[in-house]
Amino acid sequence: MSSLAHEKMIPPDNKRGRHDNNEENEDRLSDLPDCVLLHILSFLNSKHAVQTCVLSPKWKHLWKCIPTLILHSSEFSNAKKLAIFVTKILNLRDTTTPSLHTLDFERLGSFEPQRTLKEIVNYACSHNTQLKQLGICVKGDSSIIFPRISSCQALTSLKLCVYPKGLYSNGKRTLFPKSLNLPALTSLDLTYFAFCASDIADHAEPFSSFNCLNNLIISNCTVMDAPILRISSSTLVNLAMSNNSSDFTKIELFAPSLYTITFDGVPHQRLCGSSLSSIKQVNIEADIFSNTFEELPFVLFSWPQDLINTKSLTVTASNLKILFLVPDLFKAKLPSLLCNLKTLKVCSRMKWPTKLRGLSIEK
Repeated sequence: MSSLAHEKMIPPDNKRGRHDNNEENEDRLSDLPDCVLLHILSFLNSKHAVQTCVLSPKWKHLWKCIPTLILHSSEFSNAKKLAIFVTKILNLRDTTTPSLHTLDFERLGSFEPQRTLKEIVNYACSHNTQLKQLGICVKGDSSIIFPRISSCQALTSLKLCVYPKGLYSNGKRTLFPKSLNLPALTSLDLTYFAFCASDIADHAEPFSSFNCLNNLIISNCTVMDAPILRISSSTLVNLAMSNNSSDFTKIELFAPSLYTITFDGVPHQRLCGSSLSSIKQVNIEADIFSNTFEELPFVLFSWPQDLINTKSLTVTASNLKILFLVPDLFKAKLPSLLCNLKTLKVCSRMKWPTKLRGLSIEK
């Protein structure tokens, strides 16, 4: 006999029954303080957060006070619906409540409505003294982004992905400003940008003005009018590079606090600089698809020789295939690397560092 049937045969105690019914009908979630509920809602995409308004009277206006806005086009069937939603949610938010801390906007459709992007950027700038984290991932013209976000002096995390408009863009990338004044910035994630050298320099040095930078990601980027990308930062700890262009040949590192390097893609660039000895953890997943295939094994082979104080090394099977193309590989001596290496891990695929990749929602 099932427990459910057994319960029907024995009349329940009336007091206990009433007590149990009260417990079942009690809305314990709504009894939580508003600050706790807002914290929970901050992890939701804004479209889903708004939908919680139907749960109970208390939730009707709660979404208007969420300190985090996550607006991704993947939640909408077309650009028009996204644009309508963005306009409504920005206009209906409660302006009397504490400020906006995080804004994450992603729109990667066939075109980017400039009105929507302008609304997002203007709204972010209207909270420039409180906004801590900003993520913008779009396709098309980005000319309105940099002139405005420079006013967001409280930013600690900035993620920018600006893909060219159209199928035949010939790899044209957005120019990253030579100087961007964001004094509190600790994490920077850039995708599809071009860094420019000054008129008389043989290198581009786009990050030297960020005095608090700890984490840096550069993906699908290039250097214009110079063969060298120089990364200068006294505070940089983690550096990740992915699928960058072959238009430049060298990466100079002047970052005495640099501890971890993560690389994914074709190893076009050699590493040099005064900070290589500070690096203790190296993660490499190299690809072999390139027109300059003959040079790649030697570039990749030079890295462990330069990173002499590495203690932890993670590589993939593809790396080993490339290294095996180096003539007389097993006759090569790497005493400095072998003396300091404590951990060697070989895996089929390497996970991109989740703590760096993308806009983390800090609480």
